[in-house]
Amino acid sequence: MFFASKDEPQPYDLSNFSVLVVEDSHSMMELLSAMLKSFGVGEILVCNSAKEAQDLLTITQARVQSRHISGVDVVLTDWLMPGGSGLELINWVRAHNDEKIKFLPIIVISGYTSEKVIAMARDSGANEALVKPLSGKSLAQRITSVIEQPRAFLQTPNYFGPDRRRHETPIKFEDRRVIQPEEFTVHND
Repeated sequence: MFFASKDEPQPYDLSNFSVLVVEDSHSMMELLSAMLKSFGVGEILVCNSAKEAQDLLTITQARVQSRHISGVDVVLTDWLMPGGSGLELINWVRAHNDEKIKFLPIIVISGYTSEKVIAMARDSGANEALVKPLSGKSLAQRITSVIEQPRAFLQTPNYFGPDRRRHETPIKFEDRRVIQPEEFTVHND
């Protein structure tokens, strides 16, 4: 269960929740798993590369169709790993034909704190990003964010993923966007 003070809403029951952790560092994988267990997450799947995650997601999400078993609800992935990076995993997920995979919330966790890495993760279709070292509170906040404030998915000629805008901000200048409204699709699933 998540941490809650008396002023905060009651914690979620995550006993039916499934999280895939993709992390090449064994100690970080153990730390993330321990945090998720303390939150009450029912199923924690772990692997150490994007390729392993792809195989696991393919099998896990397929079993949902064959039986009444829940699939993965959220992916937590490291950014830089041997055997396939977080970027490669995000690209594979967002380009997938199976909607159970394509629309998965993805939270990137990285020790690389540059704005460039965060922007690349966002522009590739990650829902959220966290910087290592991370706290249980920050992880809980990101998971809560993808539960409570799911963003619509957009499809444009060059992008598929969650809407990157977090706020509707009126512009005070001429609109220079080159994509017309009829050129993109919004998915509110």
